[in-house]
Amino acid sequence: MRTRIRRHGVYIGIDNGITGTIGIISRSSATLYHTPIKKEQDYTKKRQNISRIESVELVNILQNFSNSFVVLERPMINPGRWKASMSAIRCLEATLTVIDELKIPYQYCNSKEWQKILLPKHSKDADLKQMSLEIGKRLFPTLNWSGFKDADGLLIAEWARRMKL
Repeated sequence: MRTRIRRHGVYIGIDNGITGTIGIISRSSATLYHTPIKKEQDYTKKRQNISRIESVELVNILQNFSNSFVVLERPMINPGRWKASMSAIRCLEATLTVIDELKIPYQYCNSKEWQKILLPKHSKDADLKQMSLEIGKRLFPTLNWSGFKDADGLLIAEWARRMKL
């Protein structure tokens, strides 16, 4: 019996987090979005603001892509970075809720998986965002790159397309 390779018409890469990006690659185009967020007051002992996913806006971005497949980068969880970890978990849960509601199939990836394929071998942690942006600009030169600090979401989508997920 032959195994059918699963191919999707649209690959969506999501770089999890409030500063993340969402890259969408179809057969005819590529698009990059900033993750839609909203800030609100967090009522704890200390007055502070938190950033959350703007789920209605995320639905608006994702709902128009039929035959799509999402690859979500696993969130950074580090007890030494409690606030950042909690923010990443909040973003992941909100994103999963939207993806589930839209019934889009998905899978997780670790950052090292796509970076190993798409970034130069000797990239250092400090260079990863800049390298991501440079590679993204080379692969997708017609996109408007104004305001983007990296191309992680788009490169995750490109990795998924190349891996034929």
